[in-house]
Amino acid sequence: MANDVLDFTPSDPLGSDFRGAVQAAITQFLEARNHELTAIGDELALPLELAKTFTGGGKRVRPAFGYWGRIAAGGSPDDGESLVRAAASLDMLHVSALMHDDVMDDSDTRRGVPAAHLQFADLHRSRGGRGSTDAFGRAGAILLGDLLLVWSEQMLSTSGLPAQELDRARPLIEAMRTEVTCGQFLDVIAQSAPATADLEEAIATANRVVEYKTNRYTVQRPLQFGAALGGADEELLEQLALFASPIGRAFQFRDDLLGIFGDEQLTGKPAGDDLREGKRTVLVAHALAAAPKDQAAELDAMLGNPQLDAAAVERGRQIITASGAKESVEQIIDQAYDTAIAALDKASITDEGRTALTALAQACVRRDY
Repeated sequence: MANDVLDFTPSDPLGSDFRGAVQAAITQFLEARNHELTAIGDELALPLELAKTFTGGGKRVRPAFGYWGRIAAGGSPDDGESLVRAAASLDMLHVSALMHDDVMDDSDTRRGVPAAHLQFADLHRSRGGRGSTDAFGRAGAILLGDLLLVWSEQMLSTSGLPAQELDRARPLIEAMRTEVTCGQFLDVIAQSAPATADLEEAIATANRVVEYKTNRYTVQRPLQFGAALGGADEELLEQLALFASPIGRAFQFRDDLLGIFGDEQLTGKPAGDDLREGKRTVLVAHALAAAPKDQAAELDAMLGNPQLDAAAVERGRQIITASGAKESVEQIIDQAYDTAIAALDKASITDEGRTALTALAQACVRRDY
């Protein structure tokens, strides 16, 4: 890959060439771990195999915001390959969080295949292992997530970027790790809290979760990280935050819609899983507040029920749609996009960066997976 930014088209910032470069960087890094893990023991074969499986594919949104944030602030990099490796480390961090998330949510699938904890459980079962198969599976997935977290930092520090650039950007990655972990805990608290009929309270709680679990983790910190690599000052970092915050929220609200209404062939997750997991999203908050009392009670009873079948999920969709919540959230997404683009128009960034960030914003809010 040449080092010129023109290798990647700003108007198609998530194009196959960019995603392929991110995948190649991750694959190369993981292949280099083969000897390292083999030297420890053959038992590490499955963790490495699953690391490769779950880092394959994905939307690559975080690497894209990191990469194009660098272009927006500093123009074409001298070493494009090192920048791609640094940006790709953000997806290694993301997959680490997904492994833990699937354990907490007891999810069955991830990216169209059985979740890591189920695959580790199968290993325990096939070996005729002692003790709880499920506990073994959960332990394996948690440790795989920990390993990927360690590797994300190693991939960043060995990316080849100059030390002074990494020093500028590292505080943003450190903040990102802390914020997403705290945001995840806020989500756990929100899911276990008693239901409230106060729409403002419910939305405020959901928005606080979104701010730390999604916005800062998915858009704001990756974008600022890239911009810091490019030499952005505090004023530009703040300008980019004004763009990133509404786009990060819109990204999550689109996820919330897909979590109930999405096509599982595209999302890689069973349809209606957000209902089974009891996620107290802005979408659910609007539906519980606007639906007739009997229907709101019916929907509330569905939340967190892992046994919901297809008919029950469809009933939940009907209640949410009839309440007007689906339409309301679509409007919130549109308004957030408009706010973000208005903020981006005021930011002092390169033309290539502006084009790419505009296209990324559209991809975040218009996607179907």
